[in-house]
Amino acid sequence: MVAGGLKRARAGNQERRNTMSKSKSKSFSIIGLGAMGTALAKTLIDAGNTATVWNRTPARADALVARGARRAATVAEAIAASDVLILCLTDYAAVETTLADVGTAIASKTVVNLTNGRPDEVGAIAARLVGYGARYLDGGIMATPPMIGTPDAFILCSGSADAFEKTRGQLAAFGQSHYLGEDPVLAAVSDLALLSAMYGLFGGYLHATALAGSVGFTAKQFLPLVEPWLAAMMTALPDYAERIDSGDHARDVMSNLSMQSVAITNIVAASRSLGIDPAFMEPIERLAKKRLAAGFGSDEASGLIEAMRGKSKAAPAVRMQAHADDARQRAASEQQADGPRSKRRGPSACC
Repeated sequence: MVAGGLKRARAGNQERRNTMSKSKSKSFSIIGLGAMGTALAKTLIDAGNTATVWNRTPARADALVARGARRAATVAEAIAASDVLILCLTDYAAVETTLADVGTAIASKTVVNLTNGRPDEVGAIAARLVGYGARYLDGGIMATPPMIGTPDAFILCSGSADAFEKTRGQLAAFGQSHYLGEDPVLAAVSDLALLSAMYGLFGGYLHATALAGSVGFTAKQFLPLVEPWLAAMMTALPDYAERIDSGDHARDVMSNLSMQSVAITNIVAASRSLGIDPAFMEPIERLAKKRLAAGFGSDEASGLIEAMRGKSKAAPAVRMQAHADDARQRAASEQQADGPRSKRRGPSACC
């Protein structure tokens, strides 16, 4: 994704500059000049906006000042310089510390907070700033710093609709912007949810690569196997989404949880025996066992979400019986398969 974004960056940036040149340039104050904050500031400056910047370590603003930004000596000065304030700090503790003394100086200002945080933190800072008379827009940046300004970057926004309308032309310089609604926590939860999917993907890849590496595969040798496999599995997501929304994980089951749990348990056991820490897979095994114990072994694996939500109540008796029958059938098959390993040929089917 990053590589694709960088390849299209030049065309995407030019398109956004053209869009920005057609709209009225604005004055922004940007607080927080880490890698992401600096990328945001550069993009706004290159799009023709006036930027005032502040960072706790003043030297981080040097390159932006050389690019045309104005350096603020204090947070209060940065707030006073513009009607729109963009925050991009390490966490909400830094936001609280930075804005500790703003008071009514922030009244009538539009605050766009692009700091990653929890919904409770977002709710607290939003209530505080709105109480001072500010318009508050929370945002989640779904991009790495090099992706800012490319077609692959997008910003999730929620909170004041007026604040979004006031800044949407300039937010477009960063990438696609998606307004999710008036509740300021919507962007934060969606941001964390998308990051959860990303870390799950990366974690699964790293565990798989470690497991393959235990028998001699290098990461580069394993990549041609894992990459198309993950791409193929992604096509199951629309079906999973339908099952999740309907709550029906039992219709047209192609690969039931009883069968999938065998593979999950084998992954955990094999990892241990090969010296690989199974910590990434153990929570999935625990959820699968919880779902199986409740009698949902004949359901699709999408039903694991019910265990995550704490909703895995016992299945109806008829499904409990089907699960018991499945277990007996597996036990019988395993018993028939017992014998000298040398007489067993070919890989065992797992799906």
